[in-house]
Amino acid sequence: MDIREKHPGKLFVLSGPSGAGKGTICKKLLEETDKLELSVSMTTRNPRKGEEEGVSYFFTDKEAFEENIRRGNLLEYAEVYGNYYGTPKAPVIEKLESGIDVILEIDMQGALKVKENYPGGVFIFILPPSMAELRKRLTGRGTETAEAIELRLGETLKELSYIDKYDYCVVNGVLEEAVARVKAIVVAEHSKVAFTAEELIDSYREEI
Repeated sequence: MDIREKHPGKLFVLSGPSGAGKGTICKKLLEETDKLELSVSMTTRNPRKGEEEGVSYFFTDKEAFEENIRRGNLLEYAEVYGNYYGTPKAPVIEKLESGIDVILEIDMQGALKVKENYPGGVFIFILPPSMAELRKRLTGRGTETAEAIELRLGETLKELSYIDKYDYCVVNGVLEEAVARVKAIVVAEHSKVAFTAEELIDSYREEI
């Protein structure tokens, strides 16, 4: 058996300010990387048109969600505008134990909570090339007022103070370059020594 098949997948957590492009990076990674799956969140909000159970979200009610909180079944969770959102632990662990890498796109607060519950994850902070570029991207969306954009920029400055909690940072100036850097991190993490010399020798001895 190939020595690589004996070790679990890795959890990659991407976070960063709104407008940094983490969602687009995740989408490209999933298209271009084998054995990498996106973590599906759980929520108490109602499904929107076109959303699928178990694909878009795991949809549940408030009572069931709070029971999952009590049982410690979530890697992280938050309440936003009266609805709960969270990351179910069991599906993530199941995939990792099957040798599949899991990517989780989440805000900074959620990422730090995941780090508490699963410190073995790989935490990557996605940065815009500059505050001016971030402002341009947020303005270009056309979905927020000038006041809301100023608030987001202020929040970004606060988030940057936590960057030392992450393992890597990637500047997303040119999308293709940012995706390549994150893919390089995935390769590097799988190149780390993850077994003892005794395990390695025993594995190769089986083939003699």
